[in-house]
Amino acid sequence: MFDDEKYMRRCIQLAENGRQNARPNPMVGAVIVADGNSLPSSPSPWEGWGGVVGGLILGEGYHVRCGEGHAEVNAFASVRPEDEPLLKEATVYVSLEPCAHYGKTPPCCELIIRKGVRRVVVGCVDPFAEVQGRGIERIREAGIEVTVGVLEKECRWLNRRFFTFHQAHRPYIILKWAQTSDGFLDDHGRAVGISTPFTKMLSHQLRAAEDAILVGRVTDEREHPQLTVRAWSGRNPKRFVLSHDTSIEEILQQCVEQQLQSLIVEGGAKTHQSFIEKGLYDEIRVETNTLMKVGAGTAAPIVPTDVEPFSSEQYDHNTIDHFRRI
Repeated sequence: MFDDEKYMRRCIQLAENGRQNARPNPMVGAVIVADGNSLPSSPSPWEGWGGVVGGLILGEGYHVRCGEGHAEVNAFASVRPEDEPLLKEATVYVSLEPCAHYGKTPPCCELIIRKGVRRVVVGCVDPFAEVQGRGIERIREAGIEVTVGVLEKECRWLNRRFFTFHQAHRPYIILKWAQTSDGFLDDHGRAVGISTPFTKMLSHQLRAAEDAILVGRVTDEREHPQLTVRAWSGRNPKRFVLSHDTSIEEILQQCVEQQLQSLIVEGGAKTHQSFIEKGLYDEIRVETNTLMKVGAGTAAPIVPTDVEPFSSEQYDHNTIDHFRRI
């Protein structure tokens, strides 16, 4: 029996490679594993990955770019011709349910069926309206064994933006601010450099990973933030300014219409508070300069009680704490 969790972790690792170019499609990884008892005399170069006795990886793949082959397609394409006979005893691992509809590419569930594999292991069900269990159902109807929910929590976390967008019909929202050690966003109302050059770079890295970014009117007029990825490589997020002429709901609707699956909210204080009061947040990132104390200024938002910490990083004298909605 294969170690399902080990191979699913490999799927997640592969899927991460599509972070920049797969969107707005989800990140997906796939691994094809043959029964070790059926190995050919000339073994595949994949042999031995993960130290699992009895199994051999025939192929791997991930969704590289939106509009191009899905993870399953790329995994099957990597199988050597001489290893094709092993597929009848193989297990396909995929972090997200194989698609069941014709989009820019044909249904992956039909490819899996044509290849005649013995078993399919799925990390989590696809929330997209045109899939939602149909891929799994189609594969089972073809007589192939299907296991669902291996490392489901990790697979859902990987594509939390995609899941939120399709289930909540809004972008995944990250509230982000930097504060002094005594809990202020500025120094007596004046802008102050709380972040270090290195943590600024990390902020730009975050911007490159997300689709849109928002600030309030006062922050925009006072600080004129560029909200770009100047210190990192990648695409600039779509820029929004919350003003008297627009509401949060209107901006979120624009994100949906433009297929923007994630939104960073960078301030200011009233803007953050508005999102918190409406319950519109999925993740919160708080950077604290532990050496800076100003005594008075604009108070930083209070982290809501319905979030939990999931990571904390220390960079010189600055700490970055990450929280996620429970």
